[in-house]
Amino acid sequence: MNGLAAVLVLLGVFWTQASALDTFHLQDPQNDYVTGTMTIDNDSKIAEVHVRSGLYSSDTIFDYSHGYIATRLFSRNACFIMKINKADIPELEELGRQAFERMAMKTVYSPDNVWVQFQPGNSMFGSIRDWLVYGKPIEQLCSGLPLYQLEKTQPLLNTNNCASAGIPSILGMQICERIN
Repeated sequence: MNGLAAVLVLLGVFWTQASALDTFHLQDPQNDYVTGTMTIDNDSKIAEVHVRSGLYSSDTIFDYSHGYIATRLFSRNACFIMKINKADIPELEELGRQAFERMAMKTVYSPDNVWVQFQPGNSMFGSIRDWLVYGKPIEQLCSGLPLYQLEKTQPLLNTNNCASAGIPSILGMQICERIN
């Protein structure tokens, strides 16, 4: 009987660890070549998004415990960091729910976009103090790359200087250069 109890406890520990991570495979409904994978770590309150779209690929980390989003755009060889604003960015549970619905129904499409801008030529390299604020996952994503601070903006009419990132079919991020 004690052996059975030990096995059940051990299974419970492994099940808890396994259920802390949810992985979703997402495809952009408007473009068959854009695919994404989102992994949510509920214990660490982090969502990692990997979008594969050739030259326009990106990796994004939503770190809810530190309150920041970081996106690495491979086409620009740079990282973009933004403070999470709850009015614009869904909670982690909402992201997971939308990703699950998107995978299960394959027809759900959210046109939600967050438009943000950065000042070209105004980059920095992360210091120890910055990495303490942004957290270890963002440091691992952005270390050694120029960092640009993002700020929210209204949708732009001219999107030539913009790059898409975010989560395919759930939350798009339009990262644009500020034109003076």
